[in-house]
Amino acid sequence: MKADEMWKVSTGKGVKVAVVDTGVNPDTPSLKGQVLVAEVPKAVGYKASVDYLGHGTSMAELIAGTGAGGGLKGLAPGAKIVPFRIGMKILKNEDEKKKAPALSAVMRAIADSDVKIISMSFGEDIQRPEDVAAIKYAQSKGKLLIASVGNDPASKTIDFPAAYPYVVGVAASDEKGTVGKFSEHGNYVDLASPGLKVPTWCDNTFRSYCTGQGTSQATAIASASAALIWSAHPKWTANQVLASLIDTAGRDWAKDDPSTYLGYGLIRPRKVLENPKFNPGPAGTDPLAKENVTGVTDAAGNAPSANASGAASPQPSKDSTDDQAPAAATADASDNTTMWIALGAAVAVLVIGGGAFAVIRSRRGAGSTHA
Repeated sequence: MKADEMWKVSTGKGVKVAVVDTGVNPDTPSLKGQVLVAEVPKAVGYKASVDYLGHGTSMAELIAGTGAGGGLKGLAPGAKIVPFRIGMKILKNEDEKKKAPALSAVMRAIADSDVKIISMSFGEDIQRPEDVAAIKYAQSKGKLLIASVGNDPASKTIDFPAAYPYVVGVAASDEKGTVGKFSEHGNYVDLASPGLKVPTWCDNTFRSYCTGQGTSQATAIASASAALIWSAHPKWTANQVLASLIDTAGRDWAKDDPSTYLGYGLIRPRKVLENPKFNPGPAGTDPLAKENVTGVTDAAGNAPSANASGAASPQPSKDSTDDQAPAAATADASDNTTMWIALGAAVAVLVIGGGAFAVIRSRRGAGSTHA
C-alpha cells in the first residue's frame, strides 16, 4: 500500500497537528487553507505565521501540504496545521528571540487545545524542569508528542525534547532502511522514519526546494503517519495510535529488545490502515512505559546532566543548507505530487518488509549488539 493507496483509507482529515518550530508560512501554495493561524492562543502566538528560516514551513508541508502549485504534498494532506514559533539558536535577533514564547508555555497552550499531535523537529542538550512538567501535562491531556533525536552523533550529546519522558524520539533512515549516519542514537530512539533525500524549502524566501536530510524530516513524516492512523480511528487514544505504530514497525529483531539506532523499527502506517480491525491494545496502556520510567542514556550509556536555567537555545534538527542540493521543482502537483515523486525513497521505506535493514543495530543494554 503506497501513499495514494493509503489515502483511499485516510488522509488525516479531522486531525490537527501542532508544528512547534521556526514558524509556519501559511501562504505557500501547498499550505493555503491548511494552517489554522486563528487557533493559536495569543499568549503564545508571537509571529507564529512568520517563518524566520523556512524550516517550520517545510515540516508543515511534509505533514499536511496539499501539493497545490507544484509544491510538496504531505503524507497527511487532510490534516490541519496549528503553527507555533519558538526562539531557536539560529534566530540571531536577540529581541525577536526574547519575544518568542518559551517551549513550556507553548506545550501547555497546546495541551489545552483540541490538537492531537505535537510535532517537534528541533533539539537542545539542556533539560529544563519547566519543560518536563509541561510535557507531562500535555501527555496527561491525551496528546501524542513526537520529536527528532538530532543530527550530530559525534557530539555525544542527548537531545531534548526527544529524550524527555512521554516524547516519541524519531531517528532517520534512507530508502533501504539504513539509519542515516547523521542520526543520533541512544535509548531515547523509539521509532525510525524516512529522513534522507527529502525535499524542503531552501530558505525563508520560499522560492525553491532543496533536497536535504535530517531527523527533522523523519519526525514530520512520523507525525503525518500518526495523523493518518488517528483519522482512520478517531476513538483511539494517543497510547493506541503509538502502540499501533510500534506493533507494525518494520524490524528483524525482537520487539522487546529495541535498537539504539532504529528503536522499535521503521514506521509502516499502511500496516495499520490496511486492517480495519487492527487491535491497538488497551486505551490506557503506555507502550513506552518502560522507557518513560527509566533514565535516558546515549549509546555509550552516558546520562545527561540536568540544567535548570541553561542559556542555550534549541535549534532545528536538520543538516546545514550547505549540504542541501537544489531539487527539481517543475513537476506538476497532479503528477502524483511533487513530494512523493521526489520522495519515492520514503514510500519505499514505508512498504518494505522486516528484513531490509542494512545497519548494525546496538541493543539498548550496554555492551551487546545485533548482527
